Amino acid sequence: MSILYVSDLDGTLLRSNETTSEYTNYVINSLVDKGMIFSYATARSLITAKKVTKGIKAKIPLIVYNGTFIIDNITEEILIANYFDDSVYSVLEDLFSQNVYPIVYAYINNKEKFSFVPELCTNGMKMFLESRKDDIRTNSVNSIHKLKEGNIFYITCIDEPEKLKPLYDKYKDKFHCVYDTDIYTKEQWLEIMPLEASKSHAIKQLQALLNCEKVIVFGDGKNDIDMFQIADESYAVANAHEDLKKYATEVILSNDEDGVAKWLENN
Repeated sequence: MSILYVSDLDGTLLRSNETTSEYTNYVINSLVDKGMIFSYATARSLITAKKVTKGIKAKIPLIVYNGTFIIDNITEEILIANYFDDSVYSVLEDLFSQNVYPIVYAYINNKEKFSFVPELCTNGMKMFLESRKDDIRTNSVNSIHKLKEGNIFYITCIDEPEKLKPLYDKYKDKFHCVYDTDIYTKEQWLEIMPLEASKSHAIKQLQALLNCEKVIVFGDGKNDIDMFQIADESYAVANAHEDLKKYATEVILSNDEDGVAKWLENN
């Protein structure tokens, strides 16, 4: 039976220092060489995901931007893409009217960019941008109207909960929305994606692409619930949110104990 194994990154495959350990890298590389079909699913971009998993050299498909894209780890070819349609422009106008000025991800002239207006950035946005200061995708613009440029696929709002929660409630049934606090900075985030862009939907797309009969997943956060619900088996690391553990087949060792890699090696 062909099995697709999919792990979340932050808090699951990554240790608390935001890297995969040498042990995890070795296990995944060697098992993929022996035929294991493996992927990871993350809210991160391809660039930042590959930076924190640089020891994973195996040729695997990666689910990035919470399922917006499935990309080949080696060639970086986009295998599957889920973009917004024109309805995204009215969403942006609505955000602007609520004094929420997001970071907008788009392909502009065939190059991936994230756009923002510097003078309208919140402290949380500034912290995020500081962590990405050498990123080639950085696109500082001087007008909110320029946030609408290109083929848009992802919107990130980092602001106060009282501003973001009503927007989450408004759009959660129309788009794929993730409303959560960042596990590192504790800032409140609202991420808005096309409805088709989710970890669970991307896993189903990848399962069909690779003709796998079974799916086994690993995670730690509430935003992993959707992929736990569609998997045949699901494993929560010991450090996982209690809400996620309710959906797990079993609880395994924590991320800092290389729980995913040890489970894969043993099973």
